[in-house]
Amino acid sequence: MRRILGLLAMSGCLMAVTKQDRRKVEDRLNEASAVFSEIMSAPDKGIPHDLLNDAHCIVVVPGVKKGAFIVGAQYGKGFMSCRGARGRGWSAPAAVRMEGGSFGFQIGGSETDVVMLVMNDRGAQRLMQSQFTLGGEGEVAAGPVGRNATAQTDAKFRAEILSWSRARGVFAGIALKGATLRQDLDDNEAMYGRRLETREIVTRGVAATAAGRKLIANLGRYSRRENS
Repeated sequence: MRRILGLLAMSGCLMAVTKQDRRKVEDRLNEASAVFSEIMSAPDKGIPHDLLNDAHCIVVVPGVKKGAFIVGAQYGKGFMSCRGARGRGWSAPAAVRMEGGSFGFQIGGSETDVVMLVMNDRGAQRLMQSQFTLGGEGEVAAGPVGRNATAQTDAKFRAEILSWSRARGVFAGIALKGATLRQDLDDNEAMYGRRLETREIVTRGVAATAAGRKLIANLGRYSRRENS
């Protein structure tokens, strides 16, 4: 009987931890949604709409921290979503981790919001790997800022991934070379109750959580893509 009671107590603790973990991930999803909305609603300072319309996938990492574990290190958790079939709609978000590299902090602040657009299928396939290094395995470039900025640049024709950062209210394009992106299986499990890989989430119609649907709605609000 004591053993049974002990197992039940342990099971209850595990359930409580799972609920707490899910709450943390949902809070981060809400933060990612707010970051994206704030960036896109800034007059003439956001990501060009034509780039967002052409993007295959997006990554939003709110509050990347400097020196989270060791001096000089960068670390952040965020989410990626990819276009649905025939380029319509957005997938449920998959959790990602960003580690290493030197990005964003040159414009000030100990925390930086990072947004990336993946502009072609090759870049999207790289993003669905368990991990890859930006600028090493994937071609990355600083994204242009402003609603009409793409008329003055050929970035979208040559880069697989375009990236931006926001710190202390300053939004600018940055080159994220040296940073590693990896799938976050723990956070995926906290969100969906199963240990899903990135590819499974973004390609197999996994149902989004409430916070995930909020992010998807914001992506749809600022991007329109009509494919035949």
